[in-house]
Amino acid sequence: MKLKQLGMTKEDIKGLAKKYMIDTYERFDMVAETAEDMYIYDTEGNKYLDFYAGIAVNSAGNCNEKVVAAVIDQVKDIMHTFNYPYTIPQALLAEKICTTTGMDKIFFQNSGTEANEAMIKMARKYGTEKYGPDKYNIVTAKMGFHGRSFGSMSATGQPDTACQQGFGKMVPGFTYADYNDLESFQAACTENTIAIMLEPVQGEGGVHPATMEFMKGIRDFCDKKGLLLLLDEVQTGWCRTGTVMCYMQYGIKPDIVSMAKAMGGGMPIGAICATKEVAGVFTMGSHGTTYGGHPVCCAAALAQINELLDRNLAGNAAEIGEYFKNKLLGLPHVKEVRGPGLLIGVEFDKSIKAIDVKHGCFDRKLIITAIGSSVIRMIPPLILTKEDCDKAYEIIEAAVLSLL
Repeated sequence: MKLKQLGMTKEDIKGLAKKYMIDTYERFDMVAETAEDMYIYDTEGNKYLDFYAGIAVNSAGNCNEKVVAAVIDQVKDIMHTFNYPYTIPQALLAEKICTTTGMDKIFFQNSGTEANEAMIKMARKYGTEKYGPDKYNIVTAKMGFHGRSFGSMSATGQPDTACQQGFGKMVPGFTYADYNDLESFQAACTENTIAIMLEPVQGEGGVHPATMEFMKGIRDFCDKKGLLLLLDEVQTGWCRTGTVMCYMQYGIKPDIVSMAKAMGGGMPIGAICATKEVAGVFTMGSHGTTYGGHPVCCAAALAQINELLDRNLAGNAAEIGEYFKNKLLGLPHVKEVRGPGLLIGVEFDKSIKAIDVKHGCFDRKLIITAIGSSVIRMIPPLILTKEDCDKAYEIIEAAVLSLL
């Protein structure tokens, strides 16, 4: 849909949005109209280098041509049906994901939040059915982020932030422990604990990766105590961190893993994968969805995953990520650059405010985001090149220097 065809202006669109939409976002002063590969174009013809990829979604590039073609082809055949009939793209995608990740079973959802809700439900049902009615506690990490629905919000270890405040009591059954602190997690577990739930990298928490010692220690502790390990790979999954799934870097395997974002290539889809034993607690009526496993979304996801794997974009993320992180260390007032692959956080000292860097970059036609007061985060399409990195660095450097 193009603005000129509608006979409208940028201000018309902004006015409609402000009048009718419930706005919980800090908006950029742009109306995005088209996108391709590493760039987003607005209605005024401006070209923005995209280092956010729709929040780690457009990993094979904006409007990847094979994903777009898969969507168009599937829309012509069948756009939607409920989950009583089998559908071709759903079955093919299920096989592709399970064989690629090494998991046994999959359940499709519409988003990362819904995937995490399903993961929480599955773990709790497993605990109460196998051990008794009180075995449903889940230990999660402080400053983690798992979504904004009530279960996923309650699992999010941020009780003092806007994410949880103002909604009354959270869903019971969650305890928080310190990230990358095995002893803290061990101490938080009780006789009623059934699972530990973690992000391999805390993205919203400031881009903090789990250490090898911590992740292996958690897996060993879960095995010893008969606990489930739940991994939230909504943001880290599908090649973002330099391997297909981030848990593969640690030489471990979860009992349940959630995924979304990059798997759909821009179409809304999420999923959980689980071992056969744990997945068995989901029986007829215990969970369901109208749109989960949507034929068009599954067709898009199958094309997207094939692109990510066939083009070895995990390898590109690892290689280009190292190049970019080393380059970012040269920025003025940088304290630390961290994150695996192309999930990158840059932390500045107190003299630089991350939000000002974010806005300075936008003014110079680079899209990034800020976390808290001191961290900028970049999660660009995984088709990124060194030339793209060099251009982004120049813009970030100029934005920082303008603040001094």
